[in-house]
Amino acid sequence: MRKFLSISLTIAAMAIVCISCSKDDDNSSSGNSTNGKTTAVFSPNVTYGTMTDQDGNVYKTVTIGTQTWMAENLRTTKYNDDKAIPNVTDGEELSGLTTGAYCNYNNTTSEDTIATYGRLYNWYAVNTGKLAPEGWHIPTDAEWSTLTNYLGGISIAGGKLKETGTTHWNSPNEGATNETGFTALPSGTFDGTFFNIGYYCYWWSATEQGTFYAWNRSMGYDYSGVSGSYYFRNYVFSVRCVRD
Repeated sequence: MRKFLSISLTIAAMAIVCISCSKDDDNSSSGNSTNGKTTAVFSPNVTYGTMTDQDGNVYKTVTIGTQTWMAENLRTTKYNDDKAIPNVTDGEELSGLTTGAYCNYNNTTSEDTIATYGRLYNWYAVNTGKLAPEGWHIPTDAEWSTLTNYLGGISIAGGKLKETGTTHWNSPNEGATNETGFTALPSGTFDGTFFNIGYYCYWWSATEQGTFYAWNRSMGYDYSGVSGSYYFRNYVFSVRCVRD
């Protein structure tokens, strides 16, 4: 009888541990209300890792070549020193800033939308050096080039990086295979007005260009490539981080 009781207690303890582990692995239980709510269509053929930012957001990660990238857009509201990033909702104020800030597309408060597309940041937030979670950083222009070169060049890399189908991308979502698992989404931008969600995505790099500009990468619904250009630093774009 004592032996049976001992075995029963051991099984019960193991069950409690397993339940606890399941909860820890569930993004929705990690303390941030947007976790587990993304509607992004990730690749079923890729093994993803995870990382957590300073806000408690949990993201999928993916290794492509020698680099490990976030497979979702950043959505933190805090720098990695725990200081709040100003959320600026007034378009005129946002356009005139020379300090770090973020906004949500169309100032949405929808947790599903934020979880799926992430938030938009101006380059001044990028340039603080504190936007990325510890152990990660905002990629330089050269690191973006490393990614696209590994995938065969800028003319075809976008297709390998974009989410497939038209759940989020407008038709035709040219060339999209998402074979890398990067799951690029058309999160749009703001340059005085919000536009291009569903059509284009833009990500900042950490590389500046002259006094007023910084480099970025973009992809579109109507081409399979990756474009590189530079824009005014007060524009707000998405951010992906790469592991140190």
